[in-house]
Amino acid sequence: MNKVKLGLFSVLLLLGAAKTAMADDCQLTIDANDAMAFSANQMSAPASCKEVTVTLNHTGRLPANTMGHNWVLTTAGDFKDVATAGMSAGLDNHYVPQGDARVLAATKIIGGGETDSITFSTEALTAGEEYTFFCSFPGHWAIMKGSFKLM
Repeated sequence: MNKVKLGLFSVLLLLGAAKTAMADDCQLTIDANDAMAFSANQMSAPASCKEVTVTLNHTGRLPANTMGHNWVLTTAGDFKDVATAGMSAGLDNHYVPQGDARVLAATKIIGGGETDSITFSTEALTAGEEYTFFCSFPGHWAIMKGSFKLM
């Protein structure tokens, strides 16, 4: 009887560890700096994630109004149009066109030493499809961009 209880306990421990590992895979972190660079040009999350949280850390020192960064997600096809529209939205709107359905997720603009996170549903995303993440601060999106995929 003790062996059965020990076996069940072991299975439950393993299942709990697997669930924790899956949840951690749905939590992503990326850094941005004063040299207009993200720390990664590719990001991915398992298709099993119902939600993904992206945390953006600005590791530089400059303030948001001069070297601010955000993390914006769109389809690869919508990227340039949304980035261009974002420039007109202004700093008060974090250089993101408000109410634009093409914006799948976006953090606020942050300055040096600041952090922001966005949690978004993956319901509208398709596994294997390519999405683009970028910083929509004017002039940044041309080089501060990367690919995002659900795997």
